[in-house]
Amino acid sequence: MTSSSGPGPDGNPTKTLTGHTRPVYCVAFSKDGKLLASGSDDKTIRLWNTADGKLLFELKTHQGLVSAVAFSPDSKTLASASSDKTVKLWNPADGKETKSLMAHTGSVYSVAFSPDGKVLVSAGGMDTS
Repeated sequence: MTSSSGPGPDGNPTKTLTGHTRPVYCVAFSKDGKLLASGSDDKTIRLWNTADGKLLFELKTHQGLVSAVAFSPDSKTLASASSDKTVKLWNPADGKETKSLMAHTGSVYSVAFSPDGKVLVSAGGMDTS
């Protein structure tokens, strides 16, 4: 995965973040820009320090590809969606899973927090409501 705030002096990306073993499908910055979350077909989420590009945590409880990641507005919660029909909530400060939500009947493709952080919505391929 390549991270760049724009091309470097030579026209190439400024940082390459390595670690995922399969394609990366989603990325999200924390509101303060200090963290980057990436989700992959390797069933993991990786949390990166954006200042130095170092891997902080590898989150590994999904049983399917990770299709979406989103930080809450206060950046104290990370939500992830997966083809394993779950939405998981994580504490970015310690990399621990705090909750697993299993309300979908098929793959989950998207997650988003409301601006005040009080509501989390998710959408999946088999859902019609």
